[in-house]
Amino acid sequence: MAEHTTSSITIEAAPADVMAVIADFARYPEWTGEVKEAEVLATDAEGRAEKVRLLLDAGAIKDDHTLLYTWKGTDEVSWTLDRSQMLRQLDGSYRLAPLGAGDRTEVTYQLTVDVKIPMLGMIKRKAEKVIIDRALAGLKKRVESAA
Repeated sequence: MAEHTTSSITIEAAPADVMAVIADFARYPEWTGEVKEAEVLATDAEGRAEKVRLLLDAGAIKDDHTLLYTWKGTDEVSWTLDRSQMLRQLDGSYRLAPLGAGDRTEVTYQLTVDVKIPMLGMIKRKAEKVIIDRALAGLKKRVESAA
């Protein structure tokens, strides 16, 4: 089984508000840092993205790829790599858990990255950590500034 990186953050907003930002792919370039372009290619019956093209620049990892998304209720979304120029694997998920009276949310982000070119596992884990930390910090800032 491939190694993965997981991190969590608490956001001062309800889970629905957090998920609304996560699901708004068109605005990812405004807050994620690594995503330079995002385009929804297909949606499900509820209008949620099922297939998204992303142009990623995460330092050591630069790629134009497509991800397939699976929505589990209102508190979890996961994705898997559909096609990529550089990546062999890019699987991840956001899991949301309400805290307190439901006005705070613990967000857990899990990510597994594997590249087609040889790269030390330690460097891959570092890249995953950078992607996760920047994404969680950006998500927190984006959601809390909108509240």
